[in-house]
Amino acid sequence: MPNATNSNVPTIDPRSGFCSKTGIYHSLRPPVPLPPLSAPLSFTDYAFSLLLHHSRDLTAAPALIDAVTRRRISFSDLLLRTKTLTSSLRGRLRKGDTAFVLSPNSVYTPVLYFSLLSLGVVISPSNPACSESEILHQVRLSKPVTAFATSASVHKLPDSLKRRAVLLDSPEFESLMTTSQGHQSQGRSELERVSVFQTDPAAILYSSGTTGRTKGVILTHRNFTSSLATVHAARAVRKAPAVHLCTVPYFHVYGFAYSLRAAAMGEKMVCMERFDFEVMLRAIPEFRVSHVALAPPVVVRMAKSVGVVDGYDLSSLEVVACGGSSLRTSVVEQFKNRFPHVLLAQAYGLTESTARVFSTNDSKECEVVGATGKLIPNCEAKIVDPETGVSLPPCSPGEIWVRGAAVMKGYVGDEEATAATLDAEGWLRTGDLCYIDNEGFLFFVDRIKELIKCRGYQVAPAELEHLLQSHPDIVEAAVIPYPDEEAGQIPVAFVVRQIGSVISGSQIKDFVAPKVAPYKRIQQVIFVDSLPKNAPGKVLRKELIKLALSRARPKL
Repeated sequence: MPNATNSNVPTIDPRSGFCSKTGIYHSLRPPVPLPPLSAPLSFTDYAFSLLLHHSRDLTAAPALIDAVTRRRISFSDLLLRTKTLTSSLRGRLRKGDTAFVLSPNSVYTPVLYFSLLSLGVVISPSNPACSESEILHQVRLSKPVTAFATSASVHKLPDSLKRRAVLLDSPEFESLMTTSQGHQSQGRSELERVSVFQTDPAAILYSSGTTGRTKGVILTHRNFTSSLATVHAARAVRKAPAVHLCTVPYFHVYGFAYSLRAAAMGEKMVCMERFDFEVMLRAIPEFRVSHVALAPPVVVRMAKSVGVVDGYDLSSLEVVACGGSSLRTSVVEQFKNRFPHVLLAQAYGLTESTARVFSTNDSKECEVVGATGKLIPNCEAKIVDPETGVSLPPCSPGEIWVRGAAVMKGYVGDEEATAATLDAEGWLRTGDLCYIDNEGFLFFVDRIKELIKCRGYQVAPAELEHLLQSHPDIVEAAVIPYPDEEAGQIPVAFVVRQIGSVISGSQIKDFVAPKVAPYKRIQQVIFVDSLPKNAPGKVLRKELIKLALSRARPKL
């Protein structure tokens, strides 16, 4: 895709990237070359070509480390285990098969992912915390021929898969990674490489999409290759390789991509099987972590926790990457005040866009409070009026649409949902209300479906949540629509108070009221110990709506 940046095309604003003739925003970053689309190339081949080109002197260095057990896998061992596991699985799986993966994070997960991808097997990872009915729905979507699970999660698989599952915490899997178990004519089978094309499916990841029940997002080898290429092109020159700590789940697109790209760039990855705040704080100084990937609730906790973080040496920490949902401006400001030496790098993306399509690349971009970065290379965007379908200029909120090499192939087995999300020209309708400013920075407003319709006006929950979280007595807050005969809907706030706080609902309403228009005022406050969230850290508003509807209107 042409990445028209600039001066050669006078209709494109060099500051915002907006083309007044087409209504399209173009990336202001230099285009990143990608392999020819027709060339057979698995994501594994591309990733390892980067690793071997840039990191010949790192073969003995640790590539993967378990933050708790301290188990280490070197780069040379990563390559050898991937090659051996690929050979061992060759007789069990064929190109185009799907493998269901039900496991928490592990140092062996990247080995499994690289091996399956090199065989052209489609990876379908799921959250081990899902219920059996949720997993059954995912299995019906992806139609896997086998599964990789753990002793603790295998019981959730349907019987047909349970019988064919390989346990990742078993001697069998260790043997598959260390002892070649291919065909008898092993020498010949190793020479016969599987021809994987970039347009072939690489993974089926689960997402609610822009609305509705969980869908299976088909991401291709090209999607992951383009995502890695843009990150690799933007990496800063360093005296020593970065050390990453991944606290986000590998079954989510954020962790999936993050876990593989660190190895591809010759950078050490410290992994956590399950998130634990204190384990994270101990791991940063122990392994001299420079970059950590966090979900938004953890950033909130770091920003607001008093005394907990102070006893740990976080001097090695350079960058905190946050994705999955947007951070409130008040949280960003608190974080920067507490950790002035750490860059808070935000990004915007979806499962359907192979994660990030807007990102912050340097310290200057990270200083723009409230923004989630600029458009990545090889990508285009539009801001579309949800009512009229007209493309909007800078500083005008509308639904953000994106197009480029990272956009999904579609939803597995759901042509109707695919057509509703991807148009004929390749534009991905995100369902998110955003605007792009005059400098090309993206600002998230809210999910279009979550806007509250109060007295004919639209109220963005995110705006009220930002105000609520700026109060020192409030740890977290979420605002939902509540049905009202007169107004249609009214804003209701769920609030988590600071420990020891006795702030009342009326005090909270009084705090918000003078700062917003009358129709935006909080009408009810419900106190909770915690907000329900999914694995990436997004608040489950539907659960809160159910809770609000199930109880009597509180008297505050």
